Amino acid sequence: MSKIVFFCIPAYGHTNPTLNVVRELTARGHQVWYYSYETFREGIEAAGAAFISCDGYGPEQNFTSEDTARVGRDLTFSIQILVDTTLALDAKVCSDMARLKPDCVVADSMAVWGKAAAMKLGIPFVSSTTTFAFNRYSSKIMPQSLWQMLKMILALPKSNHLIRRLRDKGYPVRNVLDILQNDASIHTIVYTSPEFQPCTETFSDKYTFVGPSVRPAAEEIRKTRDILIYISMGTVVNDLLPFYRNCITAFSDMECQVILSVGRLVPPEVLGKLPEHISVYQSVDQIAVLEKADIFLSHCGMNSVSESLYFGVPLVMYPQTAEQQGVAERVSQLEAGLKLKKADAAAISEAVHQIFSDPKYKQNAGRIAESFRKCPGAKGAADKILQVCRTEGRAVSS
Repeated sequence: MSKIVFFCIPAYGHTNPTLNVVRELTARGHQVWYYSYETFREGIEAAGAAFISCDGYGPEQNFTSEDTARVGRDLTFSIQILVDTTLALDAKVCSDMARLKPDCVVADSMAVWGKAAAMKLGIPFVSSTTTFAFNRYSSKIMPQSLWQMLKMILALPKSNHLIRRLRDKGYPVRNVLDILQNDASIHTIVYTSPEFQPCTETFSDKYTFVGPSVRPAAEEIRKTRDILIYISMGTVVNDLLPFYRNCITAFSDMECQVILSVGRLVPPEVLGKLPEHISVYQSVDQIAVLEKADIFLSHCGMNSVSESLYFGVPLVMYPQTAEQQGVAERVSQLEAGLKLKKADAAAISEAVHQIFSDPKYKQNAGRIAESFRKCPGAKGAADKILQVCRTEGRAVSS
């Protein structure tokens, strides 16, 4: 029996793909502990892991919507959050690891406190990557503007000061890339297929592409018309009332069924009286909708795009962050969807009609779906983790 510790950030798109892996490991008789946040306790415990709360140890759970939008575009701010959380958890994690004596640490690629703890304590490590795997080749899918590059260069002195705080606590971290980037020697699980991953051939055999982890639908969605259009901007940057209004205008006279999920920041009633064929909710069972949908208007979070393509549903894409821009670019390269040129009603309507009029989008989405289904899934991810446990041995001695 192996002992495995997971770490994750407070985000559904990063947590949910790991839960089937936890189920697979615990079903085989292995022990799993999972560091996360109270919002995710129920799902983690249902998967069979012992939940360890990180609430109160870092700033993430107190984020405002402005803070959330700032992460990813402000390097210094992002590094400060990662360093603050790592140092806040330092004493607890080091004490826990000495007691648990894990055979392996599995940490989300953004939960750098897990990676840093494994480095500090000499515990075998596996990175869990729910976005694309990135190296100098695949990162070209998210080209930086000159201004973004300049801001990053200007931020490096402050970032290096933050990294020194980690070194002062015994973390063997040389620079920002040590915690943000996996090199060819790090065991990495990637929740997509080799065909969807950009530049797959440039990654070492330490990388295992297991495909997306898609749960079963929890409810039944009734399809009332021949065409079902689903619209969702995810759970983070979704305060997009003008965009939702433009979608309603675009489809108000279209012979179709529309399901619009607006999130918790936009009360459905502010959209006013709607045509009979358009339904607005704060949240829906996305899997249940995508099983029936014909097209998905999406923010292009990796999880949402993977779920859409898993069911062969082409996308109209309105990305909000750099990561989402990269995902949208890959979907565009494979011609399984279209990026919106503008966010007005006319552009939305034009993109939807273009996808429906050209069968290549549906066909290409179907090809990606086939590539997902060929992947080893949660079983393959569990096999990878247990291989690391066996080959690299127990790292924390009594």
